[in-house]
Amino acid sequence: MTKTITLRLNQERYLRFRQLAEEDNRPLSNFIETAVLRYIEDQGYVDEFEMSEIKENEDLNDSLTQGLKDAETGKGRFA
Repeated sequence: MTKTITLRLNQERYLRFRQLAEEDNRPLSNFIETAVLRYIEDQGYVDEFEMSEIKENEDLNDSLTQGLKDAETGKGRFA
């Protein structure tokens, strides 16, 4: 089910968003929704470079492995 929200924008931003939406031949609401979803995807995932750094960090991986074991056994406090 879709939901309706109200978004307050100053005139400058509104005109810029509307212009970009028109250039993309989309309704303003769809443009904003797509932009937000792209932002979430960009912020929610690491790129290949970051992932290789994570995989190569032995201390971090040891800590994550131990944390997972602790969580599985109920050791520690989880808020």
